[in-house]
Formats: sequence, C-alpha cells, structure tokens
Amino acid sequence: MTDATSTPPSAPGEAVLAATMQRLLTHLRHRTDVQNVDIMGTAGFCRNCLADWLMEADGSMTREQARTYVYGMPYGDYKDAHQTPASEAQLAAMKESVAKNADAG
Repeated sequence: MTDATSTPPSAPGEAVLAATMQRLLTHLRHRTDVQNVDIMGTAGFCRNCLADWLMEADGSMTREQARTYVYGMPYGDYKDAHQTPASEAQLAAMKESVAKNADAG
C-alpha cells in the first residue's frame, strides 16, 4: 500500500484514459438518483464540470453538445426527468467543497 506522498506511476495511455472516462460517464448516466449538487458537495465537480472539461479539451464542441454527450440526452431533458430542487444543506456542502477547488490550482 502506498501513501498520498508517494510518486504516482506514469500516466496510462490515451486509450486507457478514454475507456475510463467512458466508464465514468456510463456510471453517471445510470446513477440518475445522484444529484449534481451532491457530487459537487463531496467531490467538487459534477456532470456539468465534466461537460465543460470535454468542451475545453475538444475545442469544437459547444457547451450544449458536451452536456448532451455527458448526460446521454439533452441537458434540459435530463433536468426535467431527474433533477430535484437542492436543499439548503446540499447547497452549503457544495459551496464549501467548491471553495476547496481554489487550492487545486
């Protein structure tokens, strides 16, 4: 077992990274019960962040195209079908978690 201070292994190849990203997206598409605000509250990113990162990396996708890819359907359709209003506790956790992102650089 290694600790957080050990040197990470060299990066896997692009095909491995792509397959891992696809697996993450498949998982998130399946777990529609998990709200973005909850992911943001614990991990500091959400499906929309993934779409933004995809859009930035691709350079030719619009935000809506990237979100459609990440969600597996148009964003508005996903919101209508799966998104629920956020509670004050969820919003507070998200705000605290997002503040930690500034440290990541």
